[in-house]
Order: sequence, then structure tokens, then C-alpha cells
Amino acid sequence: MNAPAGFQPARDAQASMAEQLRQEAEQGPDPVHTEPARKQTQIIAIYGKGGIGKSFTLANLSYMMAQQGKRVLLIGCDPKSDTTSLLFGGKACPTIIETSSKKKAAGEQVTIGDVCFKRDGVFAMELGGPEVGRGCGGRGIIHGFELLEKLGFHEWDFDFVLLDFLGDVVCGGFGLPIARDMCQKVIVVGSNDLQSLYVANNVCSAVEYFRKLGGNVGVAGLVVNKDDGTGEAQAFAQAVGIPVLAAIPAHEDIRRKSANYEIVGRPDGEWGPLFEALGLQVSDAPPLRPTPLTQEGLLGLFKGDVVGRDVVLQPASQDDMRGAAVTAKPSLEVVYEGA
Repeated sequence: MNAPAGFQPARDAQASMAEQLRQEAEQGPDPVHTEPARKQTQIIAIYGKGGIGKSFTLANLSYMMAQQGKRVLLIGCDPKSDTTSLLFGGKACPTIIETSSKKKAAGEQVTIGDVCFKRDGVFAMELGGPEVGRGCGGRGIIHGFELLEKLGFHEWDFDFVLLDFLGDVVCGGFGLPIARDMCQKVIVVGSNDLQSLYVANNVCSAVEYFRKLGGNVGVAGLVVNKDDGTGEAQAFAQAVGIPVLAAIPAHEDIRRKSANYEIVGRPDGEWGPLFEALGLQVSDAPPLRPTPLTQEGLLGLFKGDVVGRDVVLQPASQDDMRGAAVTAKPSLEVVYEGA
């Protein structure tokens, strides 16, 4: 009996597939990996209100981590481009955005040596941003990371990559690490004042929002800077469900040395143990899902006479807006019956 048309090619295909499977089965397993396992790079974004001390905290933290034998890359993502100034003794670091523009105008390619610099084991760079009124700072951040990818960002071998982000600007570019899972965890820097905790709460809200959309970034904790002992920052951390990683006191010695661009996070210095402990906390703290506070909940952390919690909102009137009584005038609008 003759096989139906098309039956023989199908049988041949099955035989060929079976032969391929037999050949694959005869292959031995891959050799056992005997080299030391490489620890995954921790990419950590640090957020906080402008002027709260993110750059101070990061410069000293990165310096201490490097002295502990860690490979650390510090990236300034603030348009002010002052993240690395403390690390480099007040010297301005050429920014990626500015360098890229100059190199492009000259028909040259940007190299890593043009934008990344090092001191005592810490590698650092500044993304930078446009001049005032000449562009979007958030778009500059996006462009900066695109250039870093071209320079091999995903192939670099670091234990920690620390990103210094402005927390009180809601432009999408500054939320990049949270929105696109570019980091594993976020750390917020705050103090015992309403404005810095308002920003910290906004960052927690952003993390929670993107977690609901399937994101994986969490908040590792809060660093309290300029701690005067009043306790509002600690109360905030407890309320949103994140730990306090360190409390840096409002001490005159720290203020004076920082103003003179001196690193205080040295292993042999007075404040060395503080930043050593912070380094361990930053390394080990897991990313948590915070519970952001409402505006009323945030105000509830402070005394009513401090934040004006008893103030009642009074609606304004047209009389108030014009500074005089408003006389009602008949409308000139023509109304057609039955329209």
C-alpha cells in the first residue's frame, strides 16, 4: 500500500529530529564552574531634598567603603553637579553632558578618561545638566545614562554604584532608577524638618506606585543628617516602615570640615566608626516596600504650633481678589427660548 502524499517527508523530519535529540543527549555536561563567584553589583539611588546633605553623606560613605576594600563608583545625577566636589577637595569635575557637547562639536568620541576620575580608590563622575533656562534637567539625566551605556556601564566591575539624585523635582528623568528598575534599592536622606521629610515621603510614594505596576525597587532606609535629637525623622521612618541606617549629628566639627571640603569619613578619624557602620547598613539592608503617609499623617509628626496644623483654609471671594465690592451686572447673553 502506497503512503499518502506528503507522509514520507513528515516521517523523514521526525527521524531527523530524533537523531538530533540523540546527539544532544550524548554530549557531556558543561565543566563545573570552579572560579570564585562574582557578587552582583549593588546599584543604589540616594534621594533627598536639595541641600539636605546627600552629597556630603555620599562622599564620606563612598570614601569609607573604598577604604574597606570595596570597588565604588559614585555618580552625581544632580544638575548642580556638586556631588563629587567634596570628594575632590572642592575641584569641579567635568560633567558628562558638557564633555559630550564639546567632543561632539570637535568631531571626537568621549572616552572614560574624559569623564571619570578617582581618589583613594573611589571612582566618581558627574552627569551634569543644562544651563539655567536652556533645557530640561531630567532629559539631561536620560542622555547622560545613554552615554554611560555606550561607554560600557553594564560591563564595569564594581561592588557598589551610588547614584546621587535630587528628590524634590518630580520630572521623570530624576525618577529613572525607580521607574525603570535601574537600581535595586533606594536610600533617602532627611532631617528633623517638614520639608526634607515631605520629599522623603514623596520618594516612598514613587516607590510604592511603581511597585504596584510591577516594579522591584524598594527603600532600604533613611539616613538622618544634621540630627538635633528632636526625633521627627525617626518617627517618620517608623511610620512608613523603613529603618534608620544612621543618624549623623548636627555637630560643629562636621559642619566646619565639610565647609572646607574635608572628608570626615576616614577610618582613623573621629567620625570613622559612624560611616563604617553606615557602610555595613547600606550593604546589608534589604529593599522594603514602604507605606507612604498622607499629608495629615506627615504633619502629625510635628507639633501643631510648629507646622500650623490648626490653620483653617478660608475660601477667597471676588471682593477679596479685586480689593473692592463687586457690583452684580446683568448678563448681555442672549437666551433663545426653546433652544
